[in-house]
Amino acid sequence: MLEFISRLFGRENSSKDIAKERLRLVLVHDRASISPHMLNQLKEDLIEVISNYMEIDEDALEVNLNQDEREVALIANIPVIKMKRDYSVKG
Repeated sequence: MLEFISRLFGRENSSKDIAKERLRLVLVHDRASISPHMLNQLKEDLIEVISNYMEIDEDALEVNLNQDEREVALIANIPVIKMKRDYSVKG
């Protein structure tokens, strides 16, 4: 996320900023009681389900956890290429 903001404003990331963002992500994962492995599994599951209904850009997909003082939020940025008219649900 910090990388996106830095690109948006044309700044390069300093080592300090990168370390700060990594620490923030570690703290959010700890407070949410979710491991990086579980977050990756969640991302794969989201891709599988959403791909039933729309064509998405999997390489550009981002899934993050954000936390404020009271809650943790799952934020997913999923670029949609196009909707599928006839979707097939695996089952």
